Amino acid sequence: MKILSVVGARPQFIKAFAVSKELRTKHEEVLVHTGQHYDEELSDVFFEKLNIPQPDYNLGVGSGSHGEQTAEMLVRLEELIEDEQPDFVLLYGDTNSTLAGVIAGTKLDTKVAHVEAGLRSHNREMPEEINRVLTDHGADLLLAPSPTAVDQLSTEGRDGVTVETGDVMYDALLEVRDRVAEESNVLEQYSLSEGEFILSTVHRAVNTDSRDRLEAIFEALSDAPLPVILPLHPRTESYLKEYGLWEFANEYIQIVDPLDYLDFVCLMDAAERIVTDSGGIQKEAFFLDTFCVTMRDETEWTETVDAGWNTLVGADLDMISAALNRDWERPVEKPEPYGDGNASREVRLAIEEYARK
Repeated sequence: MKILSVVGARPQFIKAFAVSKELRTKHEEVLVHTGQHYDEELSDVFFEKLNIPQPDYNLGVGSGSHGEQTAEMLVRLEELIEDEQPDFVLLYGDTNSTLAGVIAGTKLDTKVAHVEAGLRSHNREMPEEINRVLTDHGADLLLAPSPTAVDQLSTEGRDGVTVETGDVMYDALLEVRDRVAEESNVLEQYSLSEGEFILSTVHRAVNTDSRDRLEAIFEALSDAPLPVILPLHPRTESYLKEYGLWEFANEYIQIVDPLDYLDFVCLMDAAERIVTDSGGIQKEAFFLDTFCVTMRDETEWTETVDAGWNTLVGADLDMISAALNRDWERPVEKPEPYGDGNASREVRLAIEEYARK
């Protein structure tokens, strides 16, 4: 069976490396990079360090408005699907690459499978939420990471084409975590000690594009009870400078360049807690038994909040500060809503079973 996998952002490549490894034991995979994210983080070194197959195609779409970017991807993916004639198009997550892939695949009557199906923030102002919903209602096979995602798809009338696989990010993280001790020296590089620092990331547009929200976040971080290290997203740097907050941020926070995945996993694992507005990092913190403070008003990963490993604080200065300063005790029991680390195998088996129908 030939499977055409579409990815366009760094987290999607990390998910895909676990799945691609599994798919290639039985099938032919064509890996397509749309070029949605095209910076140095997706250089050859990135692929080599994670043992990710180099993409067979790089469409080189690059940045642009949502409409421009999705439309250009759609045109190029249609051409590629017609040329390659895959049995399945495999999509990940909630980016514009995902949306373009489901439109191209279904329009050409090619079966489409969606990894991470069923996630919902219930915030329609997020472009990612629109991408998730449209993809889940266009794809033929929905590969859900958790029982909550399965239930959500059932309420939307999609239970007949849904399979609970577990979370492929867990597979990827488990494989990388075993390598971190030998291959990462990031703690020594930044003079950090395990359990004695806070790791932060800030990149979501709702926070960076608002001076009030960004100022509140960095004021709270500046008053944290432990040193804060923050690998900085280029958009966040741009807005800090535009709002006149750059010198203040650098005075109180250890701002560093974006890290490769191995080094970042090391920091997530060693941090006393994480404060972020990312979606995926909430879940990775949960996998690594690190308490997470999430600077958003809602989350797709509700299981992490319900289990007591994650707390939502928005961009409220007082709530962020309280969450950074309060004592936190590990819950007595920790559920496993995202499977046992074998989601990639379950993805392959689900595709094979669907193909036999």
